[in-house]
Amino acid sequence: MTVHRTAVLGRNLTDPSRAAHEKDLEAGLKPPVFDSIVVPEEFGPVDLLVDDLKVKRFAFTQDDHGDWYLRAGPDGPRIGHAGLLANDLLQLFTLRFAASQVVGLHTEEELWFDRPVLVGQRVRLAGRYVDKYERRGQGYVVMEADARDEDGRTLVRHRGVEIMRTTPGEVAGRGSAGRAPGRRVSDAYDTSLPLAESLGGGAVPGMGLAPLSKEITFEQMAVFSRTGEFVTNIHNNLAAARAGGLAVPIVQGQQLVCHLAELLTRAFGAEWFITGWLRVKFLRPVSAFDRIEAAGAVRDVERAGSRTGVGLDVWVRRGDESLAAVGWAHGEVSTDRPVHGILPSKGFS
Repeated sequence: MTVHRTAVLGRNLTDPSRAAHEKDLEAGLKPPVFDSIVVPEEFGPVDLLVDDLKVKRFAFTQDDHGDWYLRAGPDGPRIGHAGLLANDLLQLFTLRFAASQVVGLHTEEELWFDRPVLVGQRVRLAGRYVDKYERRGQGYVVMEADARDEDGRTLVRHRGVEIMRTTPGEVAGRGSAGRAPGRRVSDAYDTSLPLAESLGGGAVPGMGLAPLSKEITFEQMAVFSRTGEFVTNIHNNLAAARAGGLAVPIVQGQQLVCHLAELLTRAFGAEWFITGWLRVKFLRPVSAFDRIEAAGAVRDVERAGSRTGVGLDVWVRRGDESLAAVGWAHGEVSTDRPVHGILPSKGFS
């Protein structure tokens, strides 16, 4: 009989303290293979508490210790990082599927940011499988999910595509550059323009964002990928990674998405939490001990009175300068908000 576990109110999808009295934390859950997928299938709802430790833990995994998250938000109360609930939404399927048996690849992620998440807030997560298909010998599944406040208002919405059960070492790196309807991602910007630390109504097409450089440690990867819930996977365990054909664990794609969310939070400011949209395709894996650079460039600007919409191409480079992920983003700013720029950089170094 399949067991569907719904988490008690806490900061995790599951309660890791169950390990003190339960021998098998995944007993009764389905094997995460393509043939086990049912469409439609519901996950949750799950109630989570956005407490101080959840925020600090995420700040560690992303090396993002901004004042809004650890001290006070733009209007007074502390808020959570834009990507704080992104992995919780992605991982909702493990309420029905055994998380430590997952050997898959996240291929595409899309997030909409509707409202900021407040520290101390209770949020409700729910999701559903909406499609499944096969391509190039791999089985894909599509999930949609959202996080809502206690009044039922959406905070963050998610749509993700995942290959369910594969050999990552054989599949990773097969992707080609992303293409949205009518626009291919370009990982270049106009070097004659200053790079923008933050965007405003004066943003112009071709303007690049000041890059965000990170070195992702294995400890950060492991915490992001649920080692605190005793989940074992190719992101937090060397043996699991090698069983999947990898030399060392690889960074979870959703962790890269959260680095892009940090870049875009810096670019749009508080507006990102209520107007942001981000879609990412994953091309090549990032291994433990590698370094990344998240960057972007303005592609279109639409001014409408007091509001200006800015569309961007965004990307993540690995330490060898190859692209790990590409995507598209859009947000709004006040037209009278100035662009804060810096001198053009010398590029990835």
